[in-house]
Amino acid sequence: MEANAMMERVFWGNPLSNYAWCVGILAFGILFRQLLSKGLSWVAYKVLRNYSKDDLGFKKFLELLKKPFGFFIAVITIYLAFSHLNFPAYWHLNPVEEWGLRMLLFRGMQTLIIISFTWIILRIVDFGGLILLQRAALTESKTDDQVIPFVKESVKIIVCIIALFSILGAVYNLNITSLIAGLGIGGLAIALAAKESLENLLGSFTIFFDKPFIIGDLIKVGNVEGNVEKIGFRSTRIRTLEKTFVTVPNKKLVDTELDNLTNREIRRVKFDFGLRVDTPPETLHQVINEIRLCINNHPMRFEEVSVHLFELGSSAINIRVIYFVNAADWNTYMDMRQDINFNIIDIVKGNGAKFAYPTQSVIMENQQIESKAE
Repeated sequence: MEANAMMERVFWGNPLSNYAWCVGILAFGILFRQLLSKGLSWVAYKVLRNYSKDDLGFKKFLELLKKPFGFFIAVITIYLAFSHLNFPAYWHLNPVEEWGLRMLLFRGMQTLIIISFTWIILRIVDFGGLILLQRAALTESKTDDQVIPFVKESVKIIVCIIALFSILGAVYNLNITSLIAGLGIGGLAIALAAKESLENLLGSFTIFFDKPFIIGDLIKVGNVEGNVEKIGFRSTRIRTLEKTFVTVPNKKLVDTELDNLTNREIRRVKFDFGLRVDTPPETLHQVINEIRLCINNHPMRFEEVSVHLFELGSSAINIRVIYFVNAADWNTYMDMRQDINFNIIDIVKGNGAKFAYPTQSVIMENQQIESKAE
């Protein structure tokens, strides 16, 4: 009886039992938040597994949902814990329906619940995108690899818009219809403020429908050259040949000259090399003819070959070589260039000629050099 009487003693407008409930719920939420988060993730994973035949593990799903579910549990725990407490009557606070501290706390808690729930949905959308990308990887077409990220980002934007309108309408009791009409009036100002973002968005639609490239293509835009890894609403991510990660705004990809190297079936090779100025003319003819014959007989050679004495330099006789490689693959292209270069070295040395290097000759006239023997 004494314990019950003690629990019913009132402090700051609440009996001790209410404080005990509040502390107990908070302690339960703190101690078991990780376990509850994992349990909710497992239930959601089992539900989604019924709609998917792809073997995308629970570990990946938990990695995506762990933080959102943890935040959701924390918000619900705080809400349930403090719902057992009442403000002291002598504070004379307005009811929750009127402007004041009660309304701010109540609406703030509702907003956090909607935000946490939206976060969970966004991560589930990400998981669904991973499942679809896994399926798309099994198909030969690259179009679905490009469409899936685009659709995923579109769904996430729609979810965020719905969440925003839910907060404004359900929580803050704003007239959504009037709000949309107001946005129409202020749309011009918003468009001007977000001009660059809108241009990048329109650029993404241009890339999506016009298809100047798709995910996986090797492209060159400006000084950036690499493989396309992701096409987003605002930018495109490119993995360069140096393995760096470059993000290029979609507006630049649409407005700038873009070279899709993947669609190139042949590659052009052009270079100069020099022979020494004292190389005899007959040796030059022989070297040029043998190089031309060597390239023409190569199985990967494409179209005509150009090997000519290009210019008479101050310290070298320069020969220009131009040919095309019938290979789109980079490694095959480099292998042929290496093979041809080795053959050119053998041809030059086989004819007794020598490659020229930057040299300087000093001619001394009308001078007599005497030497005295000790």
